[in-house]
Amino acid sequence: MDLRKGVQMAVDEVVKFLKENKREIKTKKEIAQVGTISANNDKHIGNMLAEAMEKVGKDGVITIQEGRTMKDELVVTKGMSFKRQGFISSYFITDIKKQKCEFKNPLILICDQRISAIQDVIPALEIAAENRRPILIVAEDIEGEALAACILNKIRGQVQVCCVRSPSFGDNRRETIKDLGILVKGNVFNNEVENSLDKVEIGMLGTCDTVTVTKDDTVFINGAGSKEEIEKRCNAIREAIATTDSEFEKKNLRERLAKLTGGVALVKVGGVSEVDVNEKIDRFVDALCATQAAVEEGIVPGGGTALLKASKVLEKLHADSFDVQLGIDIVKKAIKVPIQTIVNNAGGEGAVVAETIYNSYKVDGVKDSNVDKYEPFSYGYDAYNNEFCDLIAEGIIDPVKVVRSAIVDASGVASLLTTSECMIVDKPKKKTTPPPAAPGMGGMGGMGGMF
Repeated sequence: MDLRKGVQMAVDEVVKFLKENKREIKTKKEIAQVGTISANNDKHIGNMLAEAMEKVGKDGVITIQEGRTMKDELVVTKGMSFKRQGFISSYFITDIKKQKCEFKNPLILICDQRISAIQDVIPALEIAAENRRPILIVAEDIEGEALAACILNKIRGQVQVCCVRSPSFGDNRRETIKDLGILVKGNVFNNEVENSLDKVEIGMLGTCDTVTVTKDDTVFINGAGSKEEIEKRCNAIREAIATTDSEFEKKNLRERLAKLTGGVALVKVGGVSEVDVNEKIDRFVDALCATQAAVEEGIVPGGGTALLKASKVLEKLHADSFDVQLGIDIVKKAIKVPIQTIVNNAGGEGAVVAETIYNSYKVDGVKDSNVDKYEPFSYGYDAYNNEFCDLIAEGIIDPVKVVRSAIVDASGVASLLTTSECMIVDKPKKKTTPPPAAPGMGGMGGMGGMF
């Protein structure tokens, strides 16, 4: 336990160091740099994602999908997203590889109440089956017989259906549901007699070009609602923002307004073959995740430099217990490895480069009397060009969230193993040695020469 305590103490100090030295990312150029690095140094991908983020804002929705031409395209369309509200059950997944449910031209049933009775979903499911269209059900919650009926119809292939909980809570949830109804041109059903679920007709259901649902998010693209109705709703929200005195209410209203006005950026990835497109999509997705993480928590110098300099902070972290100190030393040694590995893979001397950067950086309370000049935090090594430089200025950067998550997750797994009584691993297979070659058969009628 003391060893684990030492590891956790060191990790906490490293995370604190990263947060204190991070740099906020704001400009389009900086966003493009993050995307470029994460896309295997592909500037085209970085620039396209930066342009997409500029058009929809840092809180806007950017989706990556397969295009129909050889070129990559960026299209901004009206849409809405529910953050932290994905499919209720993994049975609704339509793409196993990407772990998502995606419907083209779906029917959308919107309900401002809990749905549990099977008779509440059967009419809508029958309409979807008759019209051979997928259906998305959005409600406060879907449970019991209603959820079981939806899952059973999906498994049997009778109806392509997916269930999603509506976001937020209270009055804000009800108003957000109404926003969605206007965006997709669908009625909002509730407990009132005239809007009950047993009276559902196809004209009451909303629709959009595409809806994509993951375990975390739901994105509606190009809803059927008219521009006039959407603008009317936006003006009503703006008036509410101007009249309310509650900061909490203003925050919720601004979020709703952003959902209605921000739109969705679609990056349509093209290529010469299916293999080429899929490979580019993977790089686009990686770069998108990195840019969003960078905007959210900031950036630090890349190439393992930030972790190397964080190890210097641990020089002043001491513990009385031998085991606790051992845990600290383990982390100190481990976070020096990434930069050495990168430099070695580029054909350089990793240990020499790491020592040079380490000695050239000064942290308060940690000084080296043998060094006359101390370099700034962003000073590091460009392995591609084999030179020392200002990494942030050159665009060699890492999102703080990525670096932080890596060390926190790694320390968590390592600490778990140290406190486990046993581990289960695959039993190594014994290597079988081939039988020796047959000896020569000399003496059998002069046939020895044949072997």
